[in-house]
Amino acid sequence: MTEQVPFTDVYVDDDIVDRATEVLETQRYVKGPRVEALEAQFADTCDTDHAVGVSSGTAALYLAMKAAGIGEGDTVLVPGHTFFATVSPVVELGADPVFVDVDPETYTIDETDLAKKAAAHDDAAAVAPVHLYGQPAAMGPITTIADQYDLDVFEDSCQAHGATYRGDPVGGLGTAGCFSFYPSKNMTVAGDGGMLVTDDADLASTARELRNHGRDEDGNHVRLGLNHRMDEVSAAVGLEQLSHLADWNADRAAAADRYRERLADIEEVVLPTERDNATHVYHLFVVQVPEREALRTHLDEQGIDTGIHYDPPVHLTPAMGEYLAEVPSLPETERLCDRIVSLPMHPRITDDEIDRVADEVRRFYR
Repeated sequence: MTEQVPFTDVYVDDDIVDRATEVLETQRYVKGPRVEALEAQFADTCDTDHAVGVSSGTAALYLAMKAAGIGEGDTVLVPGHTFFATVSPVVELGADPVFVDVDPETYTIDETDLAKKAAAHDDAAAVAPVHLYGQPAAMGPITTIADQYDLDVFEDSCQAHGATYRGDPVGGLGTAGCFSFYPSKNMTVAGDGGMLVTDDADLASTARELRNHGRDEDGNHVRLGLNHRMDEVSAAVGLEQLSHLADWNADRAAAADRYRERLADIEEVVLPTERDNATHVYHLFVVQVPEREALRTHLDEQGIDTGIHYDPPVHLTPAMGEYLAEVPSLPETERLCDRIVSLPMHPRITDDEIDRVADEVRRFYR
């Protein structure tokens, strides 16, 4: 029987189990010291003044936007090529998403189209660039455009833990940065979890209240909020995972180099690029190919897992139909979504596994 090449792999060791067990034995499961410790260490990682632990990356995006006052009558500029959770908080807050096409090489928001869309929408209040697949967006031009049009910048960093742009960690380059700790991400909390980082003390304070039923530090309900807290077991796991993040990202980069070496001679395969002056952390290794579904079927038959991130694009999903007066034309986004496939990628993938994937891709096309 062919041995499986898994798409991803979640790391659990005795230290992680021990830390989780310690929390269970304390019987203090929420609003405790481990969340505070993870917040402090993650803020240091992102070189920000504040970090707010929350229940998911989606919650981080939602709370960042809500704390900044995004709501009815506002427009938020979002990339066409992203996961649905970049856009759903915008709609949930009553604002309008305006989709921007993406750069065909980096797959991140195209700054030329962003400038056009910002100029065309007087009600634009924010932009949400996505560091997609671990590739930093072009934050220099993006923040310049944001300054010109007085836009908040909410970095969707949910796939980019530890990535840098011009030497600075992503997440701390705009108004707020938002991270996900979903199990497949570069680090996890063994379930759903997220982190909001910012240098804005007022935004951080408001987000802390919003995540805890609108309560201030004295326990008074000073605003309407819900429960978006991170629990103590999750934070304990996150602290252990964070201690490995730099090494794991280096292992992902090495795996990406191996893929490039082994796939370079297959002309049908378009390999991912790396932005100059930035560090790609390869949450996913995404290639473009013809005959995608047939290739995936072939790889599946050989015990190799793959994924698609993402198709259809958000603006063409059924859920968005009722919120868009007119479906935008995003040619690069739509072209990519027809061709992309994600190959197995995680820090513990072996050279032999990568070679197997490459050999089977080569066998399919030849």
